[in-house]
Amino acid sequence: MKFFIDTANLDEIREAYDLGVLDGVTTNPSLMAKEGITGDEKVRAHYKAICDIVDDKVSAEVIATDYAGMIREGKELAKIDDKIVVKIPMIKDGIKAIKYFHGEGIRTNCTLVFSAGQAILAAKAGATYLSPFIGRLDDISFDGLELIGQIVHIYQNYGYETEILAASVRHTMHLIKCAELGADVVTCPLKVITGLLKHPLTDSGLAQFLADHAKAAGK
Repeated sequence: MKFFIDTANLDEIREAYDLGVLDGVTTNPSLMAKEGITGDEKVRAHYKAICDIVDDKVSAEVIATDYAGMIREGKELAKIDDKIVVKIPMIKDGIKAIKYFHGEGIRTNCTLVFSAGQAILAAKAGATYLSPFIGRLDDISFDGLELIGQIVHIYQNYGYETEILAASVRHTMHLIKCAELGADVVTCPLKVITGLLKHPLTDSGLAQFLADHAKAAGK
């Protein structure tokens, strides 16, 4: 399973990268605004700064919702760096744009996916990644993990090459369950990734080892 970090914060991206487990980054206009990054020029410069930190796969989202606008913006984003993956919304013109970019060899991430039907359309159009938002489904009393299982099953049935990128991952159990279900990628905040480090028995075991060492050393 690949780990992407869902943020536009450069310090968090560096920390995740230095941990040695980071495979990519996902961002969106909301995350950019959270970091105070506004205006096309500053946003693109920030994407470049992210690309300079990581090895590959930085999702950069288009703002346009019409076909021509998405194509124009997507091309500009792809020019920033070879690591850019153009993030396209799951709408009718978005599917058309994904098909176009697939033909041009530009990687895409189909975002705001909430159903298996949408997942099928994105795969048939040639999306590189598909982002089902499991946490947001949980928020409306639908099991987001059930959707991940559905999509994994369907994609295996037909050999679709689109990778399932579980998004809106809120906590470590979301991540673990996505791994069990066979999601190709998870994208989540840094705290979810570092949360995998934690276990009370690890803490107590280490404390005991250190105490025993100190005792043996006469400290």
